[in-house]
Amino acid sequence: MADENTIRRWNQEFNHKSPDEILRFFLGHFKDKIALSSSLGIEDQVLIRMVSKINKNTRIFTLDTGRLFPETYDLIERTANKYDIHIQVFFPDAREVEKMVYEKGINLFYESVENRKLCCAVRKLRPLVRAIEGLDAWITGLRKEQSETRNNLHVVEWDENNGLIKINPLLHWTEEEVKDYIDAHNIPYNPLYNKGYASIGCQPCTRAIEPGETLRAGRWWWENAEAKECGLHQR
Repeated sequence: MADENTIRRWNQEFNHKSPDEILRFFLGHFKDKIALSSSLGIEDQVLIRMVSKINKNTRIFTLDTGRLFPETYDLIERTANKYDIHIQVFFPDAREVEKMVYEKGINLFYESVENRKLCCAVRKLRPLVRAIEGLDAWITGLRKEQSETRNNLHVVEWDENNGLIKINPLLHWTEEEVKDYIDAHNIPYNPLYNKGYASIGCQPCTRAIEPGETLRAGRWWWENAEAKECGLHQR
């Protein structure tokens, strides 16, 4: 566990560094106690390419909720093959899913915010606990531009909920910078982005956005809340 002074010093040192410089330092510092968490979004695809170029033995994991798009499953395979890496897939506990579906219904998330958060907890948050077990730090693709709730993030943070350091190398990148990097390095990405999707999660909970909508407007679009998160990056 890094203390507040260390985290403050790291932020002062790395706030204006490139993602590659940030990754090189923290991959070297934490060694086998750091992992990249990927939802297979365009930001995570950029980070997978960067991380694999620095150390392809770095652990990379994703959470399979059981409700993902077919295009997302295909991307896992294409990405692993392109970079000759292993992407570790964590699944929810089958008994928990069965109990939840039996009691609440297969599409419970449409009924209430409480139900949606329960589904996210069973399918994502609890598998994440297993995925980060034994780690001292995890890398995410969070960017300030993605939503208001992410505008006050830092490059290096103490993740109180999960008890480890969180590294956000792409925090200051714009969507245009991400897409330019994808194009420049021929990085595989989810074809749903070409169909108007801006943030891709579970299939029943994600839609394409309309012109003028925010990047995360397509997530849980039936909810009225301005800030919508699944809880993985709750502060």
